[in-house]
Amino acid sequence: MEPDHHAPEALLRRSADDAAAFTPLVEQHSTALHGYFARRVPHAADDLLAETWLQAFSARRGFDPALGTARGWLFGVARNVLLLHLRRGSRDTAAPAQETSDPWQAVDQRLDAAALAPQLRRALAELPTEERELMLLVAWEQLTPSEAASVVGIPAGTARSRLHRARGRMRERLTPSWRAPRLTPGGEPV
Repeated sequence: MEPDHHAPEALLRRSADDAAAFTPLVEQHSTALHGYFARRVPHAADDLLAETWLQAFSARRGFDPALGTARGWLFGVARNVLLLHLRRGSRDTAAPAQETSDPWQAVDQRLDAAALAPQLRRALAELPTEERELMLLVAWEQLTPSEAASVVGIPAGTARSRLHRARGRMRERLTPSWRAPRLTPGGEPV
């Protein structure tokens, strides 16, 4: 089988010698990366996206396809940019505190369960940081567990285990709210 020269990994490798090969990566991944930032720090999403592309372009020669996909590598760069921004923001008292947008609005609408959103946010907030980040990378950013592991910097097996544990914790906290009452054959609650 002939290699796909338009695959993100091939473009990223080729961009080390041909800077123009980087442009399709920007076109392919900007929407997803912008969404990553917009769900976390909407007031800074545009700036962080631009910084991510600058950082990725500068570091493109360091991409190693043996360590993961180009998409996972780009989200790793984005995560580092976000963490730096958040660290700077916590030291910058002049920066206005802004609430992040509610990424679950679409879920709420599909489920018609607006009351679930606060419980969901609380349950996510109660997860350990790394488990929460894995959940969000897989659920919001549509990364595979292996790609999310690469972003967070842990082995894929560890990520799958922590993701499983996080899903279980979320299920424990949310299942009673989602579950319709069990009824007897006569229609009475059990």
